[in-house]
Amino acid sequence: MALGAAAALLLAGCASRYTPTPLAANFPTTKQAKLQAAYHWGVISDSIEKRVVAELKKSPPRPVFINEPRDPSAFQRALSTQLTTSLVNDGYVVTRSPAGSLKIDMDVQAVTFTANRPQYRYHGERAVLGTGVWLLSEIEAPVVLNLAVAAGAWDSYDWFNAQFAPGATPKTEIIVTVSVSDQFRYVARNTSAYYVADSDRVLYGIVDPEPEEPKLTRLFKVRGDM
Repeated sequence: MALGAAAALLLAGCASRYTPTPLAANFPTTKQAKLQAAYHWGVISDSIEKRVVAELKKSPPRPVFINEPRDPSAFQRALSTQLTTSLVNDGYVVTRSPAGSLKIDMDVQAVTFTANRPQYRYHGERAVLGTGVWLLSEIEAPVVLNLAVAAGAWDSYDWFNAQFAPGATPKTEIIVTVSVSDQFRYVARNTSAYYVADSDRVLYGIVDPEPEEPKLTRLFKVRGDM
């Protein structure tokens, strides 16, 4: 029996050496921001402007032209406007014509995944060690919080979870790519991804199809003599 148990454990603990396709594996845990307010759009714009300016400083100064899409979404319009404001306030010449200027293009790609995606906020649980004392376990190192020291007004559980967006993982994400170029080459280029609240999809140019109305008539094919 002992030999059989050892063999079973050995077989259970070993993956197959040969598979027709790669085994599905999770990526290491990362965090991705969820856009939930117009203020967050400004944060994105400021981040883009800092990265663009860092690249522009590597070359002789030239005016820039922001190439807005013909039919921008609310997000694209706000991003272009805020980026223009930031560049002007930082002393850059932003032209209204592309002639002789570096062109800044901002591409926003919206992607929709399946609904009800899991969200693993953290690994570990809270536990009460005593009056006003909580233990947050199975993090990088267990954290003991004495709420009495914090005058009893600090909720450790809310504090620990405040970094996570409420609700399920959104099915909607956007990929924002910013390119700075002239007619010959790219001067700068960067890409970022963000979650989007599913209820705000229309702000990012996502128009969901109208649900089909149920058919009220049915056709029957009659065979044989009447």
